Amino acid sequence: MVVLGVVLPDLRAPDGIFGGSKVAVSKWRDYTLEEAVPFVAKNETLIVCAVSQPYLPFLNNWLISISRLKHQDKVLVIAEDYATLFAVNSRWPGHAVLVPPAPDAQVAHKFGSQSCGDGFFIFTSRRPSHLLYILELGYSVMYNDVDMVWMADPFPYLEGDHDVYFTDDMTAVKPLNHSHDLPPPGKKGRTYICSCMIFMRPTDGAKLVMKKWIEELQAQPWSNVKKSNDQPAFNWALNRTAAQVDLYLLPQAAFPTGGLYFKNQTWVQETKGLHVIIHNNYITGFEKKIKRFRDFGLWFVDDYAVLESPLGRI
Repeated sequence: MVVLGVVLPDLRAPDGIFGGSKVAVSKWRDYTLEEAVPFVAKNETLIVCAVSQPYLPFLNNWLISISRLKHQDKVLVIAEDYATLFAVNSRWPGHAVLVPPAPDAQVAHKFGSQSCGDGFFIFTSRRPSHLLYILELGYSVMYNDVDMVWMADPFPYLEGDHDVYFTDDMTAVKPLNHSHDLPPPGKKGRTYICSCMIFMRPTDGAKLVMKKWIEELQAQPWSNVKKSNDQPAFNWALNRTAAQVDLYLLPQAAFPTGGLYFKNQTWVQETKGLHVIIHNNYITGFEKKIKRFRDFGLWFVDDYAVLESPLGRI
């Protein structure tokens, strides 16, 4: 027997956003993180993503997987263009906010920042500033890229009271009982931690990591020669603050990188039932990512959007 859950949008919205009996769309332009965070958060915790209009299908796919685990109500979408801001809030009032200035709407953002150009770098480099602001407001925050799918509830894995939780981006198989310490640096003198799945508590340690991440980004701006992205800067921030911050590496079996999950089916079978969040990385391009999700039965939008996404079919 198959049971489908219907997820209806939460139609509450912060005071002042609605004008009369109709949504005053233009007022969403003035909606701020300071208003959005307490509105969306549950138990002083929220889940955040950053999205531009071309990736609304990925947002919807990610949301369906979260809705199945009953955590969608604490999702806040940081819109990177006004089209996304209005599209989300017209269907799901209060769950999207834009922090100006909006990046160039004409930039075709591509997942996989090593081959994407300055548009993607500008897009992702805003992330630590948004996260730091949320921490300063006193909330715990989980950040996800939307090329992810939740297979199980990740919150039970956030054990203890550590400052920052993260995942390894390396494909080498670890033992199931591997250390939760920051791994040793690789050949480039830094670790290879993924900046796409992070959980932080509003501690001085977590704030220090975000501040250092911002500093590293400012010190290593994008260029055609360097092809920088925000993940190396995140790793340098972790490495340079490790002695001052309580860091926690999440289990690989539960939070595998795409280079492991999609390319090592022996490992997938050996760890069956342990997977929590799957990241569709180690591949670039909108169409290629969708095809891979479809090939592995992880593209839900076509069949389940109307019933299971707070956004419906978008």
